[in-house]
Amino acid sequence: MVDKEVIQQKINIIDNNLSKMQILARLPEEEFLNKFFYIEAAKHLLQVSIEAMLDVSNHIIARKRFRSPKTYAEVFSILVEQKILPKEKEKNFMQMAKFRNRVVHLYQEVDDKEVYKILRNDLDDFREFISAIIKALL
Repeated sequence: MVDKEVIQQKINIIDNNLSKMQILARLPEEEFLNKFFYIEAAKHLLQVSIEAMLDVSNHIIARKRFRSPKTYAEVFSILVEQKILPKEKEKNFMQMAKFRNRVVHLYQEVDDKEVYKILRNDLDDFREFISAIIKALL
């Protein structure tokens, strides 16, 4: 059985981080890119939020005894297969997992402008993940 308290705690982390990322997203691009602490804060908030999504997904997969994922990105495909996450967002969620891996392991390859672009254009993906999980499980 899925532990709803565990899932809610992770969702709260994502939601709290979203509030912070929205503040960073409102900064003009030049100001954001000229302050290392904005960039590093954004990377950290994105990484932790994506990891919380992965934790929620892995928890659901384990507790519901779905097939085991071979990669971080595959956890989202499994939840799409199980009709927990929307099919139209599968690619976005998988890209998020790949971005997280780059931040953690290939940090030298993460472009600061890409981070800003994510803040400006892609925060709704976190909201859609939360919404889908709540609808399906809570």
